Amino acid sequence: MLVLNHVRLKKFLAAFLVGAFAISFPIASDARRLHDPKVETKSEVRDFSAEDSEQNVRLTEEESKIVAPEENYSPESKISQLFSAPVMSDDSILGLPVATQRQCVKYLTANNPNPSLGVSAEEIVAFYYEEGIREGIRPDLAFAQALKETGFFRYGGDVVPEQNNYCGLGTTGGGVKGVYFPDPRIGVRAHIQHLLAYTSTRMPTTEIVDPRYQIVRARYGTNILSRWYDLNGRWAVPGYHYGQDIIAMFKDILIQ
Repeated sequence: MLVLNHVRLKKFLAAFLVGAFAISFPIASDARRLHDPKVETKSEVRDFSAEDSEQNVRLTEEESKIVAPEENYSPESKISQLFSAPVMSDDSILGLPVATQRQCVKYLTANNPNPSLGVSAEEIVAFYYEEGIREGIRPDLAFAQALKETGFFRYGGDVVPEQNNYCGLGTTGGGVKGVYFPDPRIGVRAHIQHLLAYTSTRMPTTEIVDPRYQIVRARYGTNILSRWYDLNGRWAVPGYHYGQDIIAMFKDILIQ
């Protein structure tokens, strides 16, 4: 009887150890940051200049969990994050596109069949996707911003089509035309680099063509913005609904 009990005890201990190992062994790779891993992410309050104090940015609760240190995770929380963490936030400036290039082209041509561009609608969209993906900027939303800034490439304000300036760089109103770029691709590159200046401390992967890139970086330093709404009152003044308008246009692109 003593031998039998000893055998049962050994079986029980073996089963317990196997179960404990199964619980602690990761089922899949740990959740990682959803955007470019080279981009610095901060979970604390980001302090900007005094005039920006009312618009300080915090990471969402979900993002804070994703970038939390490994030792703060339990096995259960790891598994939960793999299946419940959001894949993409609609209002993120950084990230990969959700809309397709075809949807962007259809949205543009539906609103303006004859855009004032030096290239075709397909080419300008392709430039946004190539330049945006290279720098980790959402190209579909950057393109939506260009549509807002140019009135679907109709212009009609201070900027003229020949400037290849799709985001109002350097224009302040009152007849100030802003920056001229030599061709559409460089104009798109400058737009993407200007967004990168606000959203990351990482230098662009290509030569800087945005003449205001260093101005933005000097002002923000290690602080960064992460949402289109954060551009309200910064990219456009007063810009109360600037980011919201861009998000609304992006959602219209998605239904094309």
